[in-house]
Amino acid sequence: MTLIAKDDYVESLEKRVYLLERRTARLRALLRLCVVLFRLWGFSLTYQRLPQGSDKEKLLRVIDRASLFVRLSRLLACIGLSSSRYYDWKNSQECGLDDVASCPRSLPGQTTATERSEMRSMVQSEDYRHLSVGSIARLASRLGKVYACTSTWYRAIQNGNWIRSRKRIYPPKPRVGLRATKPNEYWHVDTTIVRLLDGSRVYLHAILDNFSRRILAWRLNYTFETGTTAELLKEAAKGLPENTVPSAVMDLGVENVNGAVNELVSDGTIQRILAQVDIVESNSMIEAWWRQLKHQWLYLNELESANSVRKFVAFYVEQHNSVVPHFAFQGQTPDEMHFGTGANVPVDLKEKRATARTARLAHNRALSCDFCRAKTSEPALVSLQNNTS
Repeated sequence: MTLIAKDDYVESLEKRVYLLERRTARLRALLRLCVVLFRLWGFSLTYQRLPQGSDKEKLLRVIDRASLFVRLSRLLACIGLSSSRYYDWKNSQECGLDDVASCPRSLPGQTTATERSEMRSMVQSEDYRHLSVGSIARLASRLGKVYACTSTWYRAIQNGNWIRSRKRIYPPKPRVGLRATKPNEYWHVDTTIVRLLDGSRVYLHAILDNFSRRILAWRLNYTFETGTTAELLKEAAKGLPENTVPSAVMDLGVENVNGAVNELVSDGTIQRILAQVDIVESNSMIEAWWRQLKHQWLYLNELESANSVRKFVAFYVEQHNSVVPHFAFQGQTPDEMHFGTGANVPVDLKEKRATARTARLAHNRALSCDFCRAKTSEPALVSLQNNTS
């Protein structure tokens, strides 16, 4: 049987084939362009994460539709997605249970909804607000409610954003401590103990200026001597301007409340202020300096004798006063703040940061690598794409 086609049908068929071939050529050109761009940009899912589940679903749908025309292995190789990762996404279990981050079947070791409810009620209960999280975890085990370690409790509190009923009522916590407005307005006087390697102890006394954080005087003794505070106050007072009477903040120790210190108060050399007695504030500023001295320097060295401790303290005091910039002073050292010689330091540092940023931008923009050179050819590729369309 012979099928005779009409001339108009053959002509329309040829026209349709021509349009399809033209469309196929255009799509192949665009696809080739996209592949080249992907290779130049280094695009690949090999070292990239898709944390959003919706993004994974979209990508899987596109891959499923494209796999009808192109082999799956070729598609995955094109986008840099391994087959194991692809099938892991395909076989991921969706869970419709409420308040469950992942399916209990896939992670059977996770706490149950009932256990999480008990944990939340105990964490947020006012009856247990005086207990730490570790104590609550063990109490829950003793009561037979939840058997979980402390880290599991902390993780549940963080994931659930549970807030404990611990609003402080009394006394109001001071936001800012004692602050001076000029040098030698407030001094902080204190004593600390430094233990040597053989177990013996030495006593370190110091006076710190509140305004500049400068160590005005210090002394290290083998034994605890009550007259050391008065001697340090006299030493620090030698550099005072005329008609300047500093207020020395100290605690109620016997080295601070004795006849020698009382004489300095009587003759007007200093004014004594007992921390947390005469004022609400504590002597925390010099206590913080003790902590820095010990943990950032002394404990990094072998404290064999009092002479070695004295050498290490002298080095740290010199560095603290004249070398190390203080964050609260915008780059000024305690010496510069105390003597008023570093007023221009913050402005100079700001200008130098701006200059360094300009130089950094110019230096980095002058460099080029394969990735940067590929980026520079992007406008030409875009124009080629517009012409082909």
